[in-house]
Amino acid sequence: MKTRIAALVAASAALGIAACGSDDKADPAPTPAAKIDQLSGRSTAVALDASFVKALGTLKLTPAPVGDGEISKQGVASFPITGGNVTYYTPGSVSPYVQGEIDHAGSGLSLTGGGKKVELTDFVIDPGKSVLTGKVTVDGKVAAESAPLFFLDGRTLKPLETEGGTAILEGTTVKLKAEAAQLLNQTFGTDALKGGLVIGVAKITVNTA
Repeated sequence: MKTRIAALVAASAALGIAACGSDDKADPAPTPAAKIDQLSGRSTAVALDASFVKALGTLKLTPAPVGDGEISKQGVASFPITGGNVTYYTPGSVSPYVQGEIDHAGSGLSLTGGGKKVELTDFVIDPGKSVLTGKVTVDGKVAAESAPLFFLDGRTLKPLETEGGTAILEGTTVKLKAEAAQLLNQTFGTDALKGGLVIGVAKITVNTA
């Protein structure tokens, strides 16, 4: 069952008290600062980076939302969360300190140009591995059911925020994976896209109640 987000202050209590009388007993496992066993909604939003938008323009590629995805006039791509689970530990208490899986079935992003169309859909975020995978379709034919698409650089992640019935993880830098860059280059006949290209900055909002 879904557990409410705990206050981070409460989660910062001492976690590493050593066991007395024995050197081979492990320290107690850290207590999660926040835990949701079953995600029930909200979204992952990515504010698209100007360099990524410029690269698409240079390559004459047009981005568009797929399914339930949206792209705002301000250049924010949003994808509804449809399931998964998340456990968040106080940074420094365990690595990785954000663990779980965040699913986005039925939405995605398309790139169209040169008579070709690539759809990247059904995103799955693995925060522990810092990667986002997804289904890749080229001109209506499935090229990969689950391919690594984006690297999630958590070094820019801000502390967890709680607001009403939601928890917010904001600040992760989204970068293009080398595998995805190679596939896109092959499809569109270019070599301009590189692994590490900054796509944007992510904001993940999940229901907690």
